[in-house]
Amino acid sequence: MIKNRQSIRLKNYDYSKSGYYYITMCTENRTCIFGNIFNGKMVLNDVGKIVNDVLLTIPKRFDNVELDEFVIMPNHIHGIVIIVGAGLSRPILGQIIGHFKYQSTKHINNLLGSENPTPTIEIKKIFQRNYYEHIIRNEIELNKIREYIKNNPLFWNQDINY
Repeated sequence: MIKNRQSIRLKNYDYSKSGYYYITMCTENRTCIFGNIFNGKMVLNDVGKIVNDVLLTIPKRFDNVELDEFVIMPNHIHGIVIIVGAGLSRPILGQIIGHFKYQSTKHINNLLGSENPTPTIEIKKIFQRNYYEHIIRNEIELNKIREYIKNNPLFWNQDINY
């Protein structure tokens, strides 16, 4: 049976265009695997530290990409990705997210495999297939989103992903 999946991306929008993009990526089945919230602060476990490390490599992997505010939560990640500059070598937002998810999954599975005395060949899926994105259109919106990201751990008990 072939699933009929519909894209949640804006039709005819160039996602390699310079701009600020607010991203949310959730873990598969919203399982809390990146750490825990203690006293309103996110404390990363080993898996969360891998995700953080891979996230920080994105600007090194993609010349025209910068990271703004981001937070890794127990079962999701919020962040602002900035695509800058002009030219043909700009990555498409989906390529950036795909690279991040692939590298994170690979490193996490290597960690989990090394902790397992009888590692299996099966690769554990870490992230949901898709991700949420929002094109940030002005500075007021950018500042509101930055504030939301910074304060996200404080409101974990009220989060729909909790």
